[in-house]
Amino acid sequence: MMVLVKLKAGVKMKWIPKDIDTFLGAKEYIDTAIVPIYSVSFGDEMKDSASKHEFITLLTSYLERQFTGRILLFPPYTYLKNERIENTMSELKKWEENIKNSELKHIFFITSEIEWKSQEEKLNGSLIWLPSIPLEHMDETQKVSIIDSQVKQLVNLFTEKWHKND
Repeated sequence: MMVLVKLKAGVKMKWIPKDIDTFLGAKEYIDTAIVPIYSVSFGDEMKDSASKHEFITLLTSYLERQFTGRILLFPPYTYLKNERIENTMSELKKWEENIKNSELKHIFFITSEIEWKSQEEKLNGSLIWLPSIPLEHMDETQKVSIIDSQVKQLVNLFTEKWHKND
């Protein structure tokens, strides 16, 4: 799945080979993975699912821009909301193991799905749960302002985790 997000003045981020070439060329400096976690729901929960997706997509894209040269933003881990959490956790653990094997020292999983809080201790990486902020009725300036505010709070968390684990 290709993620294309438009933020401020046409800045775009894509999961493309050119970005991976950059990562491979600077691998010794890039030590952190960010993995967005999204659920997909149908029926009555579909709109809520899309709203959470939009929020986490904008947030993680903005984080990637803030920490360019330090982090690699992975494609989202996406699962069906009605799946058993044990099954999705098993699959996410495979992602985590493969990321660790690629020599990235820090892994941050970011989600708006509250169910993941109960699974946090099963992960070796850091789970960040943020309540989703509905962005659908905001203009781009408002969205950027909200996301910027959230990212400023996360900067301290990231820095703390990096210092603790280095």
